[in-house]
Amino acid sequence: MGGNLKDIRRKITSVKNTQKTTRAMKLVSTSKLKKTEELARRSRTYAHKLNEMFDEIVRKILIKGMENINSKYFLGSKPREIKKIDIVFITADKGLCGGFNQATIKEVMHLMKHYKEQNIKVRLRGIGKKGISFFTFNDVEVLDKVVGLSAMPTYEGAAQFIQNVAKDFFDGLTDEVIIVHNGFKNMISQVLQTQALLPLTINIDTQKALEKHDTMSIESEETEDALLDQLAQKYVEYNMYYALIDSLAAEHSARVQAMDAATSNAGDLVKSLSIAYNKARQESITTELVEINAGVEAMK
Repeated sequence: MGGNLKDIRRKITSVKNTQKTTRAMKLVSTSKLKKTEELARRSRTYAHKLNEMFDEIVRKILIKGMENINSKYFLGSKPREIKKIDIVFITADKGLCGGFNQATIKEVMHLMKHYKEQNIKVRLRGIGKKGISFFTFNDVEVLDKVVGLSAMPTYEGAAQFIQNVAKDFFDGLTDEVIIVHNGFKNMISQVLQTQALLPLTINIDTQKALEKHDTMSIESEETEDALLDQLAQKYVEYNMYYALIDSLAAEHSARVQAMDAATSNAGDLVKSLSIAYNKARQESITTELVEINAGVEAMK
């Protein structure tokens, strides 16, 4: 019985130590989430301004007809056959964040199956150790493997990564580029994001473009193409950067939830073990009393 009590005490101590760790990890992730959430908010503001400028340039060019857009970033007016697609996925470098990484991996696998059924070749490019490790372990080739960028996103790192991807698109090695990541919705939930990044498409209404044709003056077609290419490059790079920030905020959100649940479960387990310990202790005391009484009776 004494050995049993020692085992239970050891388990209680172990669970309490684990509870301290999960509580500390929750506090750290909560702090990081607040900072990342603020960064995401500021990034959204910048993205809106960039999109406004981008739309204004496109609107001016759209007046002359879609065929006048000569930017390599855009989808042309002629129909094209898609034979190869690059999927860029973003996962965390670490675990302990619930189903955060698994949700992205499942979506990538779903897309791979979907395109395979259409006889479209899929190439993977990965950011984040967890996703890269999963596909490498399952003998799925990952062209680009970047670790550390999802944990500490920088604009320079995002731009360099997506420029390599865009180069293959410009060279005709791939027909489309898609980004898949788990994005931040609020403190308690994440939402899976699948974005077609390249080629860029025109989503501006032609009539509205004509109504606002005098809002901006562009000197020549060469200037139009140069401006459009510069803005398109910035647009693609910033979308990559924002996806990394959005994923990081979602990761911290998921980890806060996971550590909160783990802390709560540890508390419940400590209560359960404490009850078992008290019960075993009472049984031990009762047994000792019975043995003493039996000894007294034997001496009479």
